[in-house]
Amino acid sequence: MGQAAMQPNTNWHLKENARDHHTSRFYSEELIVRRGQAFVVSFNGIEQPEQNLTFIAETGPKPSKLTKTQATFGISSTVSKESWSAVLQSTSSNSVSISIYSPPNAVIGRYKLSVQSPSSGSSSPAKLGTFVLIFNPWSSGDDVFMPNKAECEEYVLEEFGIIFAGNKNRISNFGWNFGQFQDDILNICLAMLDRSLNYRQDPITDVSHRNDPKYVGRVLSAMVNANDDQGVLQGNWSGNYDNGRSPSSWTGSGEILQKWKKSGFRPVRYGQCWVFAAVLTTVLRCLGIPTRTITNFSSAHDADGNLRVDEFYDASGNNLNRTADSVWNFHVWNESWFSRSDLGPSYSGWQILDATPQEESEGIYQCGPASRHAIKEGDVDRDYDCPFVFAEVNADCMYWNYDPATGKKTLIFSQSTTIGEFISTKAVGRDDRVDVTNDYKYEEGSRKEREVFKKARKKLGLEDKFDPTAPTQQEIDQKPDISGKFKVAGPLEVGKDLNLILVLANLQSDAKTVHVNMTAWSTVYTRRPVHEIWKDSISVTVSPKEEKQFPIKIPYPDYQQQLTRDNMIQVTALCHVEGGIQVLVQRDISLDNPAIDIQILGEAKVNEEVDVEVIFTNPIDTEVMNCVLQVEGNGLLKEILEIDVPPVKASETSSTKFKIIPSETGPKHLLVNFSCDKFPDVKTFKMVNVID
Repeated sequence: MGQAAMQPNTNWHLKENARDHHTSRFYSEELIVRRGQAFVVSFNGIEQPEQNLTFIAETGPKPSKLTKTQATFGISSTVSKESWSAVLQSTSSNSVSISIYSPPNAVIGRYKLSVQSPSSGSSSPAKLGTFVLIFNPWSSGDDVFMPNKAECEEYVLEEFGIIFAGNKNRISNFGWNFGQFQDDILNICLAMLDRSLNYRQDPITDVSHRNDPKYVGRVLSAMVNANDDQGVLQGNWSGNYDNGRSPSSWTGSGEILQKWKKSGFRPVRYGQCWVFAAVLTTVLRCLGIPTRTITNFSSAHDADGNLRVDEFYDASGNNLNRTADSVWNFHVWNESWFSRSDLGPSYSGWQILDATPQEESEGIYQCGPASRHAIKEGDVDRDYDCPFVFAEVNADCMYWNYDPATGKKTLIFSQSTTIGEFISTKAVGRDDRVDVTNDYKYEEGSRKEREVFKKARKKLGLEDKFDPTAPTQQEIDQKPDISGKFKVAGPLEVGKDLNLILVLANLQSDAKTVHVNMTAWSTVYTRRPVHEIWKDSISVTVSPKEEKQFPIKIPYPDYQQQLTRDNMIQVTALCHVEGGIQVLVQRDISLDNPAIDIQILGEAKVNEEVDVEVIFTNPIDTEVMNCVLQVEGNGLLKEILEIDVPPVKASETSSTKFKIIPSETGPKHLLVNFSCDKFPDVKTFKMVNVID
């Protein structure tokens, strides 16, 4: 029996390997490399290193060759592209330098590397240590291969993002710190995989599937929400966030992921769609899967799978919130880039993943990957969750009048062109919005778009099935006698009165008498009504072909207490036309927060202090209290800065100064979130160019 192997001393060549593998931005003492690419490791303490060495790389709880979680390989003269292999770089009396290559379809995760030499006889292999293997979008053999290098830089290495929000009439945006390379984030991402339901039910099979980005993406879309598995974030759309943090208060994913780990993996409170999507972006970029956030405006949530969203209103114009169907002002999900060998090459490329818990898929709250190409072509029978995603961008809308006393419902009107508009993402290498609507569907109203919609309905078996809840053709074809719209007549800012004009036009050649019931409700961004703000009713006669305007004013004091943190108000006018059909006029209003401004006072240089000033002007005629400034930025601040700001009197300007010490050169982003009792979560960001 041979003696116990000596413990070799390993040099992982951290700097050189990280540079070659695009992993130098990770804060880690451990080697992090990408699959399908060689890395160098040197070690001593092995007798006669020139003899045949055998390496063992293994991952998961019970490594085996069968599940591709264990590889045993000797030294060969050239690299094998199909399997793990090692090539000798150099040897000296008792040290050896080896180039190790992992196949481009290797299981990702933390590996143990050991070496056995013939001279050690039958003793156990000597442990060289551990390394982490992740996906490689720079390698043409990898399922996540992305040929465009600028896109790799943006969708894998960029730590700053812009998320679009608001509504289709008024698109706003805010910055987000993905922070995928921050200290310990990679470990937390690996912990997410190990805490998934799949791992808990069958760890060996789960780990063996971690070579597949489809599988990893789907599992993580479930783990980012807390619904089934004590995942990262608990959702809350109530408007009341007292026993947690409001979803709009976060400015980055790092804080959320660290909080989840520090609490013993208890769900962090609270998230809404953009928080789920931003955290999933962080996790997938960290693991090497190219990922971006996508915002869909007027996004349908089709709960019953009939590609139709029904909304019900009472005679006063109040949204009755009667069904699980809804149309959100906006919804944020993810696109990740990988090939779809299960569907065929035309379905490869961008895949939709959605971590927001909306509907169950295979019994748990997960969504995707749905091929974007399949959505555009109406191929809703392809894996995974294509019908739900197709409806988000394509569903038809039906607006009904409902009488709670009799249970009778009457169709007011239907629309097939208003769902899925201005689908947006951040540009590559620039802080701009790019519209990707045409990648999701053919032009609204075009023959092709209707053909695709019909094809999707047919594949779902909806064409031939009688639907008792659907409107009759006669109801759909009915034509109203009047038209109406709300026009904005003043600034849309929190702190200012809301001024609108209701415009009614008589489309007929005889006079019409109209009874109008108007309401305004504060809503969350999903358009769920929270508080009634205002109501009024008028009766008017509109002459033939005449247009009449009715000014509406909702003073700031009337809505200030009722407004949710989303700053959204839905205004509705239900018009009862004598002798004709009802007309619903509606507008979703997004109010802007007051502006805050960031000034960098001097040149930003590496490892040198520079002063930053944040300026806020109180636009209202009362003092604002409980003011707090939160600041973060990778490469600019070591951790999140929280500063208490004194109260700001009516119409006065507050200036807050602090110092940053940049640690890296290049363009960095500083993110600021200012909160006070009257204006929660006022956000801005500034690009800081750091020089040597």
